[in-house]
Amino acid sequence: MGHRYLPLTDADRQAMLEAIGVPDVEALFADIPDPVRLKRPLDLEPALTEPELVRELGRLAAKNRTTDALVSFLGAGAYEHTIPAVVDHVLRRSEFYTAYTPYQPELSQGNLQAIFEFQTMVASLTGMEVANASLYDGPTALAEAVLLSLRETRRKRVVLSEALHPHARSVVETVVRDLEGVTVDVAPAPGGATDAGALRALAADAAAVVVQTPNFFGVVEPLGAHRQAVAASGAMWIVSANPLALGLLRPPGDFGADLVVGDMQPLGIPLSFGGPYAGYLAARMKDVRKLPGRIVGETVDAAGRRGYVLTLQTREQHIRREKATSNITTNQALMALAAAVAMSAFGPRGLRALAEQNVHKTQYALQAIEARTPFRRAYPAPVFNEFVLELGRPADEAVAALLEQGFLAGYPLGSLGEDYRTKLLVTVTEVRTKAEIDAFVEALGRWGR
Repeated sequence: MGHRYLPLTDADRQAMLEAIGVPDVEALFADIPDPVRLKRPLDLEPALTEPELVRELGRLAAKNRTTDALVSFLGAGAYEHTIPAVVDHVLRRSEFYTAYTPYQPELSQGNLQAIFEFQTMVASLTGMEVANASLYDGPTALAEAVLLSLRETRRKRVVLSEALHPHARSVVETVVRDLEGVTVDVAPAPGGATDAGALRALAADAAAVVVQTPNFFGVVEPLGAHRQAVAASGAMWIVSANPLALGLLRPPGDFGADLVVGDMQPLGIPLSFGGPYAGYLAARMKDVRKLPGRIVGETVDAAGRRGYVLTLQTREQHIRREKATSNITTNQALMALAAAVAMSAFGPRGLRALAEQNVHKTQYALQAIEARTPFRRAYPAPVFNEFVLELGRPADEAVAALLEQGFLAGYPLGSLGEDYRTKLLVTVTEVRTKAEIDAFVEALGRWGR
């Protein structure tokens, strides 16, 4: 054996070649055209010992500037929030950390119960009747909800709010792009909130109408007005919602939403350089058999004891393709568990208190910025924990300048178009202290002067 992590010997390789009737490795790859073959050794650094490699990887990792070293006001879909210590403690237990799909219920009651509790809490939080066992992330959940609406209504048009997260919008557009006859319309969001009149006009003959609250600009959408705009159209109304905000806001289910989706990242899941996270999808009971992914149900065994099983798995692996709701292959069980443990640790009162801190600290930051700097909010509508500032100068310049002072100042919106080049999306969560907010305001003011 030439290497501790590459245990094959030359004798092993020769035995495998003989078993498949090939004289040597060159003959094994004879079908690969000569022009596309690499004729030189790979351009790799010399091999390192294990201690040397650990040091090198540490050096490379140290190039990342994380929220441990910077004060972050960056959000835009991934947020720095309080994570109770019990979350990591539970996740590191071997029965959860190494678990795969719990196909054998007699061996998987802990995992199945955890998923069931996750589903129950998501349904309660969203004001819906049922939720699935999670999906890959928020945009994936939204795409699946849109596909459900296309199947259910047999219509060919999808309406997305302009204030929907651009990444989620991109995922939906990608998923439906090759579906025959399906088109996507965008409802404008003047003033930062989706225009209800435009929704009403666009909803006619639509399969789905999608709004997000709080939306990408941090604005809390007027769901009551949107429901009235959509109600008579026959379209399925899909609401994408931040689950932490639902600890304070009236849930979309109370407004009559048909489907509620979102990303569980704000509850118990760290930033993790962009993932993995966990999406959720909640619905009415009448649509339970149309949901993608898995659903865990509660039952009793032969002795009358409570137990949990995978009740519905409406994907191609388990049922005929023509009856499958999706080809999605799994759920984010570990990340869903993190969210469930966090929600359990906070409890309803703690979740509300956490959401209230986000609102109060955001309002403090807004008022301080408008009082002590030349900058003003771009939209006057109510916000949760994000808001857009109009800087009058390229926002990416502000981000670069404040980074040198130890702040992640926010998300410059120039990628949305020229009209947004001077706008900055700022996030203030409960983890920011008054001293940090004040220091940020002062730094922003110095840059503005």
